[in-house]
Amino acid sequence: MGTVIAAGAIVVFFFVLFVIIWMFPFGIYIRCMSAGVPANPMTLVAMKLRNVPPDLIVDSYIKGNKGGLELYLDRLEAHYLSGGNIALVVDALISAARAHINLTFERAAAIDLAGRDVYDAVRMSVEPRVISTGEISGIARNGVEVIAKAKITVRANLATMVGGAGEETILARVGEGIVSAIGSAETHLAILKKPELITQCIMEAGLDSNTAFEIVSIDIADIDVGRNIGAMLQNQQAEADKKVAQAKAEGRRALAIAQTQENKALEQEMKAKLVEAEMVVPTTLGTCFKQGRLLSDRKKGKKKDKTSGFGLGADHG
Repeated sequence: MGTVIAAGAIVVFFFVLFVIIWMFPFGIYIRCMSAGVPANPMTLVAMKLRNVPPDLIVDSYIKGNKGGLELYLDRLEAHYLSGGNIALVVDALISAARAHINLTFERAAAIDLAGRDVYDAVRMSVEPRVISTGEISGIARNGVEVIAKAKITVRANLATMVGGAGEETILARVGEGIVSAIGSAETHLAILKKPELITQCIMEAGLDSNTAFEIVSIDIADIDVGRNIGAMLQNQQAEADKKVAQAKAEGRRALAIAQTQENKALEQEMKAKLVEAEMVVPTTLGTCFKQGRLLSDRKKGKKKDKTSGFGLGADHG
């Protein structure tokens, strides 16, 4: 009986030892001890029970502490469980500390969880990036088009990286500023002589507000003269006025032609009435001749002539 109990105790002992060896990451714990970084063994066991890779957490923990950072395993584990990139956050914190940039673990984790590359953001804070705009055209007050290209030097603003607008907003605002600066110039020659008028107008406008970047400088890389929009618009207006005048003249011509045709028709109508009246004269004469009124009138006319003739003779004698 005692032998069976002893054998059972040995089996239980080896089973417990196997579970302890399987659960406890001896290699990781020894790595922490050799690096001089304290780590609670129960914390490592709890990570394994929560399906968190202890080697990834511990390696980032050791790197951060060796880099002079004050990190905690529970915060690293929480950031990993939130879906963040621990290695990238630790590298960004080390780079920020070397560059004397005030960046806390909470802000770096927030930037990482916001979907931005926190390590690239820190690198942009140290080494500004140059982004280029496409060809942006504006029209001066004299109607001449000016085409400009700009290079924008931006630095990452870690304070507004979370919730701040991106590079697309910077490019759009700078393009709007270029158009506004060209449009406020009296002539295109003023822009060609002093391209810095564009950069001064943009820098004074504060276009980097509420963005994830800070504009360091804006330089005009290329500037060219385009079309004379004012002359084109004047030509188009002249063509439109010409067509309107032609339409009005054509209307007056059509009205005159219609009036001429009406006059011709009235003339033909009068001629027809004249012919009709001329046709009545022979008929009337024939009727008078048949009735003898024409001959009697002629005789009366002769008697009057004789009477007037005698009278003239008496007076004469």
